[in-house]
Amino acid sequence: MAKIGYARVSTTEQNLEIQQSALEKAGCEEIYYEKLSGLDDKRPELQKCLDYLRKGDVLVITKLDRLARSVLHLCEIQKQLENDNIDFIVLDQNIDTSTPTGKLMFNVLASVAEFETAIRAERCALGVSKARLAGKYAKQKAITDEQLITMRAERESGVLVKDLMVKYNISKATFYRHLSKS
Repeated sequence: MAKIGYARVSTTEQNLEIQQSALEKAGCEEIYYEKLSGLDDKRPELQKCLDYLRKGDVLVITKLDRLARSVLHLCEIQKQLENDNIDFIVLDQNIDTSTPTGKLMFNVLASVAEFETAIRAERCALGVSKARLAGKYAKQKAITDEQLITMRAERESGVLVKDLMVKYNISKATFYRHLSKS
């Protein structure tokens, strides 16, 4: 029986160290790392991790939302693991699917995670709608190539993302979208 870990953060700016430390402490022999949104169902490291697992192994993650953001996707993964005789442990939520209680907790918390994501999206859409009605929602301004070079240099020198967002009058999503361009 081998413990195999999977760690994920949503953006390249986020850090995997806390998850890595927890997975190592839990005794994971192999850990797969990913810096992609949980909403993205094409996550190559997750697929490599799932392909690596063998009968009797245990998949270990720190939180349910690190694995997926929808109940359907979580349940698909859990069913695949169950069919392959692979147990599943979620450290922070104390879930161990080798027990009946762990299976129940998995299903309850998967539903809660999906609910939280839906509520967050609803609040965001409501905020945008209210801002539009108040005339405060404007299309993001374009960033020139020269500004992009300067913005990257400022970020690399330690300027905070929130400060760059204000300086360039852009949202966080726009900031990361621009930085991901090559």
